Amino acid sequence: MGKYIIKRLLISVVILFFVAFIIYALMRALPTSYVENMARQKSMQPGSKSFEEWMEQLTAAYNMDKGLILGFFGWLGNMLKGNFGDSWRWTVPVVEKFHDTVWLSFVMGAISFVLELLIAIPLGIIAATKQYSKADYTISVIALAGISLPTFFFASLLKLLFSVKLGWFDLYGLVGRNYNQLDAFGQILDKAHHLVLPIITLVVVSMGSLMRYTRTNMLEVLNADYIRTARAKGLPEKKVIYRHAFRNTLIPLVTIIGGSLPGLFSGALITETLYSIPGIGFASYESMIAGDIPFSMFYMVFCAILTLLGNLLSDILYAVVDPRVRIA
Repeated sequence: MGKYIIKRLLISVVILFFVAFIIYALMRALPTSYVENMARQKSMQPGSKSFEEWMEQLTAAYNMDKGLILGFFGWLGNMLKGNFGDSWRWTVPVVEKFHDTVWLSFVMGAISFVLELLIAIPLGIIAATKQYSKADYTISVIALAGISLPTFFFASLLKLLFSVKLGWFDLYGLVGRNYNQLDAFGQILDKAHHLVLPIITLVVVSMGSLMRYTRTNMLEVLNADYIRTARAKGLPEKKVIYRHAFRNTLIPLVTIIGGSLPGLFSGALITETLYSIPGIGFASYESMIAGDIPFSMFYMVFCAILTLLGNLLSDILYAVVDPRVRIA
C-alpha cells in the first residue's frame, strides 16, 4: 500500500504539472482588457504611477511579458515558493483571502455532506428493501427531483417561500442587521440562521444521486446468492440487510464518498453566489468576473489538487473496505 500511494502521488504531481500549464495558457489567452482595466484603475488613484508603468508591472508580475513556456516556468517557480501574488479584486494577498473564505465553505460543506449521508443512504436502503412499494416510489420521486432541479431554481423557490412569503430568513448575506449588537453566542446563532437555506439547497440538490446509487447497489447485492443462503439459514431479515448486504453495498459507496471529501474545501460556487455567502466559491466567482488573474489561477490549481487527492483517497478506501482488493 505504501509503494502504491507513493507511485500515485508521483503520477499526480506529473498530472498537476500539465494541468497547471493548461491553466496558465488559458489565462494568457484571456483578453488583455483585464490587465488594462486594472492598470487604468490603479493609474487613476491619487499619486499613482502612470498607466504604462502599471501595465509593465502587472504583466511582469506574472511573466506575461515573456513567452508562454518561459512565463509558465517563472509563474511555477513563484508558486512553489508560496508566492501567489496579490489579488486584484480583493487588494490583499491571495493566500490571505483564501484563508479568510475557505473555512466558511468547509463548515457549510461538511454540515451538508453529513446530512446528505444521514438522509440519502438510509432512504436508498429502504427503497431497495421495499422495491415497487409506495415508499420506493416516493423515495424515487424525491431522488429524481433532487437530481433534476437546478441549484439556482431550487434556491429561488426557497427564498421566495421562506424569505419573501414567510419572512423567516434574510434573502442574502451571512449576518443580520443587528449582528454587531449581539454577544458572541448570539453572533454564532445569527450566522447559523443565515446558513440554513444554503445548507438545505446543497443537501437537496446533491442527495438524489447518492440515494439512487445506494438503491441500485443495494438491489444488486440483495439478489446475490450469498444473501439467499443467509435467508435460507434462517437469519433475521435485519441482520441479512444491515450486516451482510449493506457491508458489500459500502464498497462502491465509499469510493464516491471518498472522492467527495476534498470537494468540501472547494466551496459551492453557485449556492454561495445565490445567497451571497462569502465563502471560497463566492470569492472565486467575484474574482473571475472581475478579471482577477492571480486569485483565479490559484483557485483553479487548488481545485485540481483536490481532484487528484480525491481520486487517490477513493482508491485507498476501496482497498480498505474490500479485503478482496490487493494493490500490486
